[in-house]
Amino acid sequence: MTDTQPRRRRRRPILTALMVLAALPVGGVLIHAVAPPPLTILMAREFLAGHGLDYRWRSLDRISPNLVVAAIAAEDARFCSHSGFDLEAIEKALQNNERGRKIRGGSTISQQTAKNVFLWPGRDWIRKGLEAGYTLMIETVWSKRRIMEVYLNVAEMGPGVFGAEAAAQHWFGKSAADLTPREAARIAAILPSPRRYNAGAPGPYVRRRAAGVQANARVVRNEGLAACVLR
Repeated sequence: MTDTQPRRRRRRPILTALMVLAALPVGGVLIHAVAPPPLTILMAREFLAGHGLDYRWRSLDRISPNLVVAAIAAEDARFCSHSGFDLEAIEKALQNNERGRKIRGGSTISQQTAKNVFLWPGRDWIRKGLEAGYTLMIETVWSKRRIMEVYLNVAEMGPGVFGAEAAAQHWFGKSAADLTPREAARIAAILPSPRRYNAGAPGPYVRRRAAGVQANARVVRNEGLAACVLR
């Protein structure tokens, strides 16, 4: 037996472990290209913290187009034209932060979906790096329509309330399919801080923001900025 044979045997478990670790993210992306995520880390954290959990998956066909255009208007106007990252929005966010203004992110809906489904909340660089990797994968494997469908089902839209159906029932007592433009704009308006603001009985800030979202949603619809999602 040569000296290299024991070394090869010792390397095999390491190589196997590395291959498994590399395959896990790809497998998750492939699975959720067709299957709804059963639970996310944020959902589990909110439930364990005693905030409850309301999560009801609905296909995109059962979610009002009003919420689709409102989400694009509020969160990612170039959703249909970018490949996962909005460089212009990132540059504006960096400039904003350098001027000492309130910190703003440049995350696209694709990035938010990657984070919500596969990762944990936070701003550390490890998570941001993984988020970038997952964003590239879902943009490669999933359609834009699938990304929007998953996003609108797993995004937190109220305290312990996840997804369009749960949010529509929680805030307005109706199905996500029946949301009006104003109701959809109110839900989209609270997305940055869904535990802080109320979409059902909004205060002055949410009313102003929702009015802006609703106006921008009309632009999104009229200019075909949601064409990659809406049929």
